[in-house]
Amino acid sequence: MALHGIYGILPSGCSTAQLLALAEAALKGGVRILQYRDKKAGYRKGLKRARALRALTHAYGATLLINDSVQMAIEAEADGVHLGRDELTSIARIRSEPGAETLLIGVTCRADAMLARQVLNEGADYVSFGAIWPTKSKPEVPPIGLPRLAKARQMFPQATICAIGGVTLDRLPQVRMAGADCAAVISGLFAADDVEAMARRMVACWEQGR
Repeated sequence: MALHGIYGILPSGCSTAQLLALAEAALKGGVRILQYRDKKAGYRKGLKRARALRALTHAYGATLLINDSVQMAIEAEADGVHLGRDELTSIARIRSEPGAETLLIGVTCRADAMLARQVLNEGADYVSFGAIWPTKSKPEVPPIGLPRLAKARQMFPQATICAIGGVTLDRLPQVRMAGADCAAVISGLFAADDVEAMARRMVACWEQGR
């Protein structure tokens, strides 16, 4: 299953009710990829939320990815896991874990083409590059700009590439033109006054670029 389109990363620090409401608003607006990421929730609470999100995404035919935790992705019966450099072991080792054989595996590469090549060769399903622009979510990450994203597309023509960092509605056409398959959005979507309406606008904008 190749990912494409708007990739919503749910904000951390929400109550469970807020989290599910934001997720459903995005899903109603047409977003079909959601990632659950909350490093402060703790495993037990995180798993409970992940299972609730799994039920919700199933109802909309959407893909659910869990940030950092292969075990949580397995236990929640999510579609996949997204790993940063600090959480990354070999892709083959991850796939050898019971229940992980069919998980989608994505890896944060930032601007590291060598890492991208390594994990793609090992069988990662997609790689993310960014921050494309400065982002409040991770202000410590230096922006790489659209040219580096376009260069990644040239280097990895067969890979599924996700752009992340500072992506907003008005920047979606530029991200698409640079060759990204997915555009990851956090505040650009979930900080909107009307998340469902913003999701519809983003999905429509992305689809128009096809």
